[in-house]
Amino acid sequence: MTMIDRYSDAVAGNRHITTGAKYNPYAQVTPPSYAYPSARASVRSETGGDEPRRRSLESVTGMLDRIGCGYLVLNRDKKVIEWNAAAQTTLERQGEVADTASALSTALRRLIANVPAHFAPGSLSWVVIRSTGDRPVILNESGLVAPEGTSIVALLDRENRSGPNPQTLQRMFGLTSAETHLALRLAQGDAPLEIARSWRLSRTTIRSQLASLFAKTETRRQAELVALLGRISVLP
Repeated sequence: MTMIDRYSDAVAGNRHITTGAKYNPYAQVTPPSYAYPSARASVRSETGGDEPRRRSLESVTGMLDRIGCGYLVLNRDKKVIEWNAAAQTTLERQGEVADTASALSTALRRLIANVPAHFAPGSLSWVVIRSTGDRPVILNESGLVAPEGTSIVALLDRENRSGPNPQTLQRMFGLTSAETHLALRLAQGDAPLEIARSWRLSRTTIRSQLASLFAKTETRRQAELVALLGRISVLP
């Protein structure tokens, strides 16, 4: 199962999301949408109206777009033929010009210049950018088939990120705002009783929220939950 499959399963299996009205830290809320445009609206293509190929890529590129992740679709010659707004933003933060397919291809080559990269046809590769000027880490997925010799490169920018994205947590697990804030504090290493004191809440309230976090994330102990939050922090 790929990273995309696991994320998709988590979203599809979510049964905790309900619609909330005004902000209430203890009420269930509908997870907010990401700031990036929808997949169909933000996708740009160098090749124009190749609808059969576009439809076959949507299951992957659409998911990447919905979670706010930049992506580039490469042809057999490793040239960019399709991308989204998040990819442009990510590469521009690296000091690159990223407004055309040619510029994006050049920016990608510069980004991975000192890292072995094999974007094989039909593959999905994750390029994890830790900080500006640092060598990225490249993770290759297996078992994914992109059509017509194309490959997909997902861009994950971790700069200025010290923990999981709260919107990602809400979307994946259907957390309330209060549960999300508690998860973020736990991910930073804060103890539940310390959090209760700083928020001026009872131990019973924090323990109840923690029990709900365990249930929704399918974890049993605080250490297991923190480890899960650490793995999720790679997502945008």
